[in-house]
Amino acid sequence: MEQHQSLNERVMNIKHDTEEINRLIEEYKPFIASTVEQHLARYVEYGIDDELSIALMAFHEAIEKYDIKKGNFLSFAKMTIKNRLIDHYRKEQKIMGPVVYVEQAKEQDDEELLNLYVDESIKEYTEAQKSELRRLELQEIKKELAKWGLSFADVAKSSPKQEGTRRTYLAAIDFIMKSPELIDIIKNKKYLPVEKIAAGLKIPRKRIERGRNYIIAAVLILSGDYQFINEYIKWR
Repeated sequence: MEQHQSLNERVMNIKHDTEEINRLIEEYKPFIASTVEQHLARYVEYGIDDELSIALMAFHEAIEKYDIKKGNFLSFAKMTIKNRLIDHYRKEQKIMGPVVYVEQAKEQDDEELLNLYVDESIKEYTEAQKSELRRLELQEIKKELAKWGLSFADVAKSSPKQEGTRRTYLAAIDFIMKSPELIDIIKNKKYLPVEKIAAGLKIPRKRIERGRNYIIAAVLILSGDYQFINEYIKWR
């Protein structure tokens, strides 16, 4: 499995790897619990609440059925967890706090369920949930930066302090994001093609080199599965 993969790509590549699936589920237990708590409007705890066992199985199901062409994995996982909890309550015929859901998922086949999450808005998340998802995404990008020998502190040090410098860095980032070739070089060959960027923007290469760490971090985030970090940082 390629180390530069986003979460979406990672899910697509571990569908038949039990060990990697279990590792991913363990990493995303906080997300799973947060989704259940939102649905039940109460605190839940692993080893005590049956709903979490159902949610863990639903997350596993989401990994198996996820299609990267349809959108974001976490949105699909959240939808799958909610639907399995609803199925559980229908079978048990009991109410555990407010259960609000506008779709009749039971009558829909798996293909329709897969399409449900595409239009789901980030606005549904509370600030607490957004914070938790940002934390999970920060863990992922920290691992990605480490493969470049970079830390968050390194990125902060190279952040632009003046408006002119900021505009230069953002121009470089935009230039890269519009070029699949440059994105591929950065993510697969693990180096910043300074000469190509400088030539394309007609600016001295030293100006690009000074912002190397910042530019690399921005490209990794903007080209990866980091929607909550993107919302928070607003690079452009």
